[in-house]
Amino acid sequence: MSTAISLWLVIGGAIALYARSAIEAVAKGANPWLYLAGAPLLYLAVLGSVTLVWFALAWVFRAPRPREVRLDIAGTLRLYLEEVRAIARHGRHMAFFRFLPPDPPPAPARSPVLLVHGVLCNRGSMEDLRCELGARGVHPLYTMSYGPPLASIERFVDQLALKIDAILAATGASRVALVGHSMGGLVARAYLRRHGPDKISAVIMLGAPQHGSVHAWLFPGTSLMQLRPGNAWLSELNRGEVAPPGVRMVSLWSWHDSMVAPQTSSRLDGAVNIVVHGIGHNALVSSRRVAGLVAEELQRVAAVPAHRPAVTSESPA
Repeated sequence: MSTAISLWLVIGGAIALYARSAIEAVAKGANPWLYLAGAPLLYLAVLGSVTLVWFALAWVFRAPRPREVRLDIAGTLRLYLEEVRAIARHGRHMAFFRFLPPDPPPAPARSPVLLVHGVLCNRGSMEDLRCELGARGVHPLYTMSYGPPLASIERFVDQLALKIDAILAATGASRVALVGHSMGGLVARAYLRRHGPDKISAVIMLGAPQHGSVHAWLFPGTSLMQLRPGNAWLSELNRGEVAPPGVRMVSLWSWHDSMVAPQTSSRLDGAVNIVVHGIGHNALVSSRRVAGLVAEELQRVAAVPAHRPAVTSESPA
């Protein structure tokens, strides 16, 4: 709820300031239609500028890229515009998350899936992915919001544990598959470290900063501190076994991630690494291509007998 409130405060404050300046200008003889037309343009300009800052920082601290994944001008423009579009959609979904479809009603199910959002977000940021997976026959699908956003990831693990138990009780399933975006992937891994693998069939992570991201230095809060490269919490998380027996661990990441830098920070030894390119950080959960890859992984997990040892590899996509 705090994420939605923060969004409304920012949006409401910006609208109030813009309206005040527009009223004062119109009172002095300015054309009101210019201000009406300018409002959406100003919104897109601000959104585009912020996105450009993320990409600039990601480029400065980028990992060396193979020649075959480098983008031309058209590909770079498409990458940028798709990321702006994804952020705009996520912002709308997060602000109105109370009006999104609820979790499915209790019913027997063998392979439930829980989508776990990233830092400073709520379940609305996973809406595009939820719809895409549902269209591909993945069900039942559950989402959750955890917080407050700047608290410790260990606190989020407590909330994830309660949600997992509620899903298993509602479906009668023995295990649930977790799909985590960004920090959500680390929350899922931290759950495994504390509670073990018995209730988890798979952890599929999208753009998770397994070894931190320089972007985390731009924000305060305990959870952001835990996302900074070289911090003690991440070092402890990456110590020891990555993929417990019977749990399929997948890290799907992009060479052009706009909020995880260096991008290879998302590579996780001991897990299945699926590498894509031409997709930004937020677009990972809006991309139909990524949704198709996630659906394939979930279908693979659903077809495997319980507690079969996980397979590890790296595969391009």
